[in-house]
Amino acid sequence: MREFSLPALYEVPSDGNLTDLISRNAAQHPDVAVLGRKVGGVWTDVTATQFLAEVRAVAKGLIASGILPGERIGLMSRTRYEWVLFDFAIWSAGAVTVPVYETSSAEQVQWVLGDSGAAAVIVESDANAAAVRSVSDGLTELRHVWQIDKDCVAELTAAGAEITEAVVDQRSATAKADDPATIVYTSGTTGRPKGCVLTHRAFFAECGNVVERMKPLFRTGECSVLLFLPAAHVFGRLVEVAAVMAPIKLGCVPDIKNLTEELATFRPTLILGVPRVFEKVYNSARAKARADGKGKIFDRAATTAIAYSRAMGSAGGPSLGLRIKHKVFDALVYGKLRAVLGGRGEYAISGGAPLGMRLGHFFRGIGFTVLEGYGLTETCAATAFNPWDRQKIGTVGQPLPGSVIRIADDGEVLLHGEHVFTGYWNNEAATAEALADGWFHTGDIGTLDEDGYLAITGRKKEILVTAGGKNVAPAVIEDRIRAHALIAECMVVGDGRPFVGALVTIDGEFLERWAREHGKPAGSTAASLHDDPDLLAAVQQAVDDGNAAVSKAESVRRFRVLDAQFTEDAGHITPSLKLKRGVVAKHFADEIESLYRS
Repeated sequence: MREFSLPALYEVPSDGNLTDLISRNAAQHPDVAVLGRKVGGVWTDVTATQFLAEVRAVAKGLIASGILPGERIGLMSRTRYEWVLFDFAIWSAGAVTVPVYETSSAEQVQWVLGDSGAAAVIVESDANAAAVRSVSDGLTELRHVWQIDKDCVAELTAAGAEITEAVVDQRSATAKADDPATIVYTSGTTGRPKGCVLTHRAFFAECGNVVERMKPLFRTGECSVLLFLPAAHVFGRLVEVAAVMAPIKLGCVPDIKNLTEELATFRPTLILGVPRVFEKVYNSARAKARADGKGKIFDRAATTAIAYSRAMGSAGGPSLGLRIKHKVFDALVYGKLRAVLGGRGEYAISGGAPLGMRLGHFFRGIGFTVLEGYGLTETCAATAFNPWDRQKIGTVGQPLPGSVIRIADDGEVLLHGEHVFTGYWNNEAATAEALADGWFHTGDIGTLDEDGYLAITGRKKEILVTAGGKNVAPAVIEDRIRAHALIAECMVVGDGRPFVGALVTIDGEFLERWAREHGKPAGSTAASLHDDPDLLAAVQQAVDDGNAAVSKAESVRRFRVLDAQFTEDAGHITPSLKLKRGVVAKHFADEIESLYRS
């Protein structure tokens, strides 16, 4: 057993709650832009004073509508300014926010709102409202449905016109540090989602220590962050609360289809994303360079960036020749890539899945360092992260200051700290199992090095055991295969089988470009190219790259390219893009069987 801890850098207030942050900001930074919102297609600043006034106005409406302290309020919307507004308004009314993914099915909506006993729900669109209405008969506690697209902000502001400031002051002070701030439901990869109860203390401990440890990334009045992750996901909430805590300017993007344009206009200094975002940036830039006849230049630039980053960690640093090449490619390639990312940022924080050594070194080598972290819903997002000044590429970093990471005898990662959830809502049995002996049992397998840097190597429940008795952690090879531009998703199979196989789906966006470059018919799809030898060779290349990360016994021997995608609607993936392995295995049972026919 091995463990590592770091001292806390932030002291959680004993009797405060998250509404104190917006009051403090208005008092200490009244004219500082703490949020950016789109008005008429143009980014407009919202000062700390303006935001506090809007939050309190909406909170008055909630109070006037009969919302009581401690009641749960559902929030079902894409990532937008109103999400942040309602989150703080709900807290200012003394209530508890329950995020609901706006892509949720009616059955999922019913479960989350019903299990949490939500008294009200704020939805974004007609489709969201229809989903709630379709299951409303089973939601006995639900009294109100407000809709953002029908200007419920104005509706609630008008409803609360007679509520005094003193009433809001009293309600805002209702919750203490150890009271619930939110109930965030897990992805539900292995069953029904469980509601993680996260207190105000958990957010203070999480965001306070992140901001203190990463101070150069959170300079008030200078730094900004663009949130394009789902705000319903705990990682999105970390971004929201940390930005308000610092404070730095926070912008919200509801649709990542326009992400490049939004980055160019908002120009954030900090980006928080998942590996797929950074893979897309790399793959898009490489594909564009090839289309423009500059593929060899890009590849040499990428090789130089990776070598430069690796040399940064050596005693002598990059050689003179490497520094000269790096400077040339900075002018030709790297500067343009940084411009795509907004042009002002030097750092990004990535979570949700491993980024990989190659991309980690590539981005650091171009002057845009991606710091990997690791966390779960139960840990209020990050429980480990790479510090800005002591990055170790290939790890997810050191423990959150004030917390402890322990590796159990069987390799499971155990956690302890103020940021850890207090339990699962209405589920004592699951809580007792997860928090056995005072430690949160993550279910992930990992290692700690001598400096306390954590590496995640797999998940206990996802470990495959082949017929030959070999234990295989799917995540290692899946992440490597998925890094290829053509690959959308990959799921490794082989439990009880003679060898490891894989199901692969094709990225439609890159398939179109690949097909054009390889002389395939216009409009080619994964289904039409199912047996195409060139496509199969390209996928084999991705598989070979994945196999290079594991032993021969763990390597993928055969794969099948699927005609369809893994989709949330079909239940293959969660809203946070985690694979539901059982569902995928059931839906594609015939394809899996075909892997093992001689």
